[in-house]
This record gives sequence, structure tokens and C-alpha cells, in this order.
Amino acid sequence: MVVSKYRIQGASDDWEVVIGLEVHAQVTSNAKLFSGASTEFGAEPNTQVSLVDAAMPGMLPVLNGECVRQAVRTGMAIEARINAWSRFDRKNYFYADLPQGYQISQLYHPIVGEGAIEIETEEGSKTVGVERIHLEQDAGKLMHDQHPNFSYVDLNRSGVALMEIVSKPDMRSPDEAGAYVRKLRAILRYVGSCDGNMEQGSMRADVNVSVRRPGDSLGTRCEIKNVNSVRFIQQAIEYEARRQVDLIEEGGAVVQETRLFDPDKGETRSLRSKEDAHDYRYFPDPDLLPVELSTAFLDECRHSLPELPDAKRLRYVEQLGLSAYNASVLTAEAETARWFEALLAESALKQQKPETQVAKAAANWLISDLFGALNRLGKTIEQSPVSPAHGAELLALVANGTLSGTLAKQVFEIMIESGEDPASIVAARGLQQTSDTGAIEAAIADVMTSNPDKVAEYRSGKDKLFGFFVGQVMRAMAGKANPQVVNELLKKALG
Repeated sequence: MVVSKYRIQGASDDWEVVIGLEVHAQVTSNAKLFSGASTEFGAEPNTQVSLVDAAMPGMLPVLNGECVRQAVRTGMAIEARINAWSRFDRKNYFYADLPQGYQISQLYHPIVGEGAIEIETEEGSKTVGVERIHLEQDAGKLMHDQHPNFSYVDLNRSGVALMEIVSKPDMRSPDEAGAYVRKLRAILRYVGSCDGNMEQGSMRADVNVSVRRPGDSLGTRCEIKNVNSVRFIQQAIEYEARRQVDLIEEGGAVVQETRLFDPDKGETRSLRSKEDAHDYRYFPDPDLLPVELSTAFLDECRHSLPELPDAKRLRYVEQLGLSAYNASVLTAEAETARWFEALLAESALKQQKPETQVAKAAANWLISDLFGALNRLGKTIEQSPVSPAHGAELLALVANGTLSGTLAKQVFEIMIESGEDPASIVAARGLQQTSDTGAIEAAIADVMTSNPDKVAEYRSGKDKLFGFFVGQVMRAMAGKANPQVVNELLKKALG
């Protein structure tokens, strides 16, 4: 267990921040939690609203079984307790974007109980406890910028299924909170239970922050609502912790309240006093039966789980021989892992070698060359102009001696720009590596003739000049000479 060294420096004492997160993750489902209305993102306002979502009289909710399945699979992915019996409750409050006057949620009997998520920070690994995962319906959306005197209501999100994933207050720094959200997002995307698109609002977090002197009991917490990026979560924690410390040291007291984070100003501001459960008058929803899960259903959910990030990372290290760093990079996102495994399979096929023998070269090329190009272009791995098959073909041309490392980089740049396959590029532009000893010996002779002083220095003991001669010969050969042959013939010529 790693003990965080993160501290807030006060006027006289060091302070510790205590962080808990309530992550709202939109469940991957074509329909809403209790109606058949679409959940597709980006539709025109109020075009995806059923009579149930609009709370028309007499309309009864019908539970979407796929949402239950995805919540159970998510719980299993974090090795949480799955509750075979759960129940929905009504959370009563009035707001313009909540037509029913209540939200259907699960306060007392959630579908998923306690679990845990392993995170990695610069200080080491740490386990963050998960208290519960429950299902609930989302509210609509208020739009305030359409008219100076009015606010408009869009009910497209009303009734969309959310998993609320509640952590324990185990995090002690903004870095730990960021690592937790990134790891949780990766697990959700691997499982396929949420797309994790924070910029679209399908994953967002309520951040609970309190401060205390190390060893003291927990302080009064404030909740920062609906933070929609990892960077903003970390900034909100930094600001709020400092605000609370300053307030206490000036003789004030932290008030339990709900706050908002302003990303433009980098600060939190008060929204309303924090409500307790009794303020919402929770009671069991009379229109919904309890949810009872069969053994067969739970078995199907467990068998449907893919290989998860931690298991995949361990396999890459132990079976493929990758470094811990490379394995972590390749498994951080499900899409990256899928792309790498497609590249690996194609490389093994084209080179007629086991995957264990081609894995390191494939991983190094993807992380350094392809990632570098994609970052430069502002593209994701899914938008790559180079396919796994073409990447494997390029690696095969290097492995069989057709291309040197220098030529491979030239070919790759053309692939990125044109999307062409490497074999066609090599053939059309004559970029094959040459091992013609006659041509290489002639280039070596010209270089030595042009640099008699360097030859004399090398022969007098300045061995480091050998790299100079290699570079000159490769330049004379337009980068097409086989480096191994160049090295052998140069050593012989320089004597």
C-alpha cells in the first residue's frame, strides 16, 4: 500500500486532502433505462423522448435488461459483489429538467456492492475501494444560451441509463484521482459498458473533497458536481483543497455544500447546500418489481467478459517479453490493445515467426513511430491512415533486409501521407536496400579519398570516428546501403 506524499502547505501545518469520486457512466444501450427511446448522441432537441420520459399520466416504466447486464458485467470486471436481489427507489426533488418530479435510482439495495480498482502513480501502485455501483436514470438538460430571457429544456437525455460508480474516500492526491478515473474509464471501455466519452457527457464525475491534518478524523466535505475531464478533476481538487485549508486557517469552518467548477477561471464556486438522503424522501418505486438475477444470467455475464487491462498487461510482459512500460502504454486503451494485437498477428504471419519473436519490434514501432505520427496529425489510433496489415508489411520488409531503418522511416512517412501499402511505395520509388558490395566499396573509397585527415586520425586510435564514416557512406548511397555490409567493408578498408 502506497502512502501518498501529497500535502497542502498551510501557514503552520501540513494538510492532507481526502478524495472520493462518484462517477456517472452512461450505459452502452440503444434504448433508455425504462423506455424504448433512442440514446444516440447529437440528435435535435426533444426528438428522442417517449411518453414515459416525458412523464405522461399513466405511463409505466419497463426495465431495460441490457442495462442490467452491463452493470453486472462492470461489477464483475472490478471483482465486486453482485447482488442477486436489488430494488429501485424514487429520489424526490423538483427541477425543470425532471418531468416526473423524481429520479428512479437505487439507494438502499444497489445492483453491485463493494469492489476495488488498482491504480498506478509515480509513487507506486494503490488499491482504491469501490463502495457500490447502482443504476439510475439521467435527467434532461437545461439550455440557457438560446434566448436572453428564457431557458429551454431538452429531454433527449431524460431517462438515459447511468451507472453511478461510488468510490471510497481512499484517494489522497489529484494524481491518484486522475489515475483512478483513467483506469476506470479503461475498464468500462474494455468491457463495453460505457464509451467513456467525457467531452460528450457520457462519463462525468462528482468530486468529494475534504482536508484534515494527517492522522485526524475526516473533515467536512464539499461535492463538486459534473466535472467532465480528468484534467478538470485534478484542477478542481487542487483549488478546492487550498480553499478549504485557507478557510480553516483563517478561523472559518468548511460548510458541507455542493459546488461547481469553472474551468475558465480554474476555481470552484458555491451552488447550494448539500442535501442528505432524507431531504429527497426516498422510498421504493411502486411501479417496478425488485430485480432478481438467476445463476444462469450471472454465468453468461461472467463468460462474456473480455481480457481486462491488468491481465492483458501481465500477459504482454510474461508471454511476449515486452517491458512493463510498453505493456502499460499498449493496454491503457482498449482500441490501442486491439490495434497492437492485429499488428502482432499480421507480423507473425508475414514473417513466418511466432508472435513472441516479433512482439518487441511491433511494440516499439507502434509506440515510437506510429504514435508520434498520430500525435503530430492530431489523430487517434482508430483514425490511423496506416492499417495493422500495412504496418506489419513494413516491419516484414525491415526484417527480411529489403529496407534499412532509415529507408523504413522514409517509406512510413509516405504511408502516413498517402495510405499506400509499403511494397508499392518501395517498388515505385526504388527504395530497396542494397547489399551490392561493389557499389558500397566504391562509395567507401570515395569517402576515404575525400577525408584523408579523418582516416589518419581513425588509424591513430580515434575509434569514435567510425560512426562518421558510416554516416558519410550511407549519405553517398542515399540511405540504401545495407548497414551491416557497410560496417563490415568499412572495418576492412580502414584496417
